[in-house]
Amino acid sequence: MMAVVDSIQLGSIEQFCKAAELGSFTAAAEFFGVTPAAVSRSVSRLEQRLGVRLFSRTTRSVKVTNEGALFWKECQLALGQIAEAERAITGGQTVPSGLLRISVGAAYGTHRLLPLMPKFTEAYPQIEIELSISDRIIDFVDEGFDLAIRVGIQRDSRLVAYKLEDAFLGVFGTPEYLMKKGTPLSLHDLEVHDCIQYVSPNTGRPMLWLFKGEKGEEIDHPVQSRMRVLNDALGCVAWVNAGGGLYQTYNFAAAGAVKRGDLVEVLHDHAGRSRPFSILYPQNRHLSAKVRAFIDFLRSTLSIHPAQ
Repeated sequence: MMAVVDSIQLGSIEQFCKAAELGSFTAAAEFFGVTPAAVSRSVSRLEQRLGVRLFSRTTRSVKVTNEGALFWKECQLALGQIAEAERAITGGQTVPSGLLRISVGAAYGTHRLLPLMPKFTEAYPQIEIELSISDRIIDFVDEGFDLAIRVGIQRDSRLVAYKLEDAFLGVFGTPEYLMKKGTPLSLHDLEVHDCIQYVSPNTGRPMLWLFKGEKGEEIDHPVQSRMRVLNDALGCVAWVNAGGGLYQTYNFAAAGAVKRGDLVEVLHDHAGRSRPFSILYPQNRHLSAKVRAFIDFLRSTLSIHPAQ
């Protein structure tokens, strides 16, 4: 028998209800951590399926139609019943437990997440942790992950994204390399340096280096280099630590080496840019106690110990 409501349609219904409640696609998008265009597409899919207009749209506002108001009322009842059914199964789990599968990028996983994990595992001894530390793209359903932590702004309407923090960037090299090649004082000086590039698995292209100009303007700098590392940011860090050149990475990833004197930050006058990190999970998936515990732990811990 064919399912009456598939997972994608259920997510569209949730977005429709939130847009109706808040009277805004933009506000609903902010709530779910997606783009307003994604909410608009979800509503359009429902309208095509139902053959009615759920919202009256203008350039400045959206308003629920009579048909939309009726559908909203019935959907609220249905979603409430689904939530009650899920609570009947998982809500009685007062102590978070079970296997929690997490995917996280190499740099963030190694230098930011792993140092926090002992505190989490001590607080939740009945949760079993399985970490996949890799920069590759994952498929939540096929690979069975509960959540992921990724850099950048997520534009997948199937995922809920909670921003964890902004991680600041710096350019680093070893004292030995700088003694041999000199210390760059301007972005133009990078042209004569060995700059190690990280090739993102998301785009297949080297990531731009992010700087601020003399007046505080943002500069996305395309570094030219003969040295590239594919899909593994930690490989770039290892290359830099070996004296191979300069690399732009997160301050939290270089902090230990800088403190020991193994790395030196350069181009301070152009520093100050950052990249956002978010925690992601499928939008149509009910948050179990173990997932909610982990999300709450990270958000509270990182608010106390933000990335510098």
